[in-house]
Amino acid sequence: MNNPQVLEIIENLKGRRNYEEKKASKLGFNSLYAYIENKILKETEAEAAKILEQSASKGEVIEAKKPEKKKSCSCC
Repeated sequence: MNNPQVLEIIENLKGRRNYEEKKASKLGFNSLYAYIENKILKETEAEAAKILEQSASKGEVIEAKKPEKKKSCSCC
C-alpha cells in the first residue's frame, strides 16, 4: 500500500466505493487496493500497446509508398 495514485483513487470513490469493493471481490481480488492497482496496470499496458500500434502503422505507410516496378510493355 505504497502507491499514492491508488490511495488517491480510493479516497475519491465516495459513493462508488461499495460498488467497487463488490466488483473487486467478485473478480477474486483480496482487497480494493489490489483491484485498483491491477486496473491501473492494465490501463498503462493498453496505452503502451496503442503507442506501439501507432508506430507500427506508420512503418507500414512508409513501406506502402514505395514505387511499383515498371512493366516492360504498355498494354499491361
